[in-house]
Amino acid sequence: MQVQQLAYFLAVAEARHFTRAADVMGVSQPTLSKQVRALENSLGTALFTRTRHGAELTTAGETLLPHARRIVIDVANAERAVHEIAQLRRGRVRLGATPSMIDGLLPDVLREFRLTYPDIELEVQEAGSRVLTDHLLAGRLDIAVLIVPLAVSSPDIETHLVFRERLVLASPHDAWLGEEVAVTDLNDLPLVMFREGYDLRDVTVRACNRAGFEPRFAVEGGEMGAVLRFVEAGLGHAVVPEIVLSSRTDLARSWIVEPPLTREVAVAHRDVSSLPLAARTFRDLLLRKLG
Repeated sequence: MQVQQLAYFLAVAEARHFTRAADVMGVSQPTLSKQVRALENSLGTALFTRTRHGAELTTAGETLLPHARRIVIDVANAERAVHEIAQLRRGRVRLGATPSMIDGLLPDVLREFRLTYPDIELEVQEAGSRVLTDHLLAGRLDIAVLIVPLAVSSPDIETHLVFRERLVLASPHDAWLGEEVAVTDLNDLPLVMFREGYDLRDVTVRACNRAGFEPRFAVEGGEMGAVLRFVEAGLGHAVVPEIVLSSRTDLARSWIVEPPLTREVAVAHRDVSSLPLAARTFRDLLLRKLG
């Protein structure tokens, strides 16, 4: 069993098609098929059921999938770590974070890291916690700052709780509801709602349902920046983290009580020993600054 064979196996498993997988890997289809067949021969079982329309994983293939993914990611991380020059003179950190973290706490952490390690490349991805979890599992991110508990539980991901985030109701100034509102006050209130799959959408809908009503959406489908701009334009109200309003003087804030709404924020990553040196160093800074 070779690492390259496992990489070809993963490509086919994701594409569900040998030709498309070969295109992704930059090799010919016969070359890829030969290597996958060699892997199957070494394991003594078929990993795919081949059809006219593509390929589907067999039970053996499904069993191999998480192990193959882990091996390929660990080898890639090992290569990255070995190629980094000592004393962090070169490297790259692939960071993912939820929009409220991007808009709130992370810029200061990124600036401090950049000042200390100016030659380290920082790659930042903004997404919801579900997407960030998927990308951690797939090895596309080193570290993520996200909401816990994770939508997908995995022994391959470590999480470190750093703080609890308070949620508030953002409103146009001319539609402010006062210092405090109850969840029941959201009944029949026009809400600007995040897109499907967004953590804040799930929290808001779940809180309204527990209070016995379905929320009314005036506008839906936006990201954090769009949602806040829609509220500024007077299209409705939105449930958002308190931290994102710290620099938004054009929006009014009401604390949500009865019950208060909160989320737990964590730093997540794969096994710390598999992280490249630059990513481990950034993780340590994150935990110090946010914890």
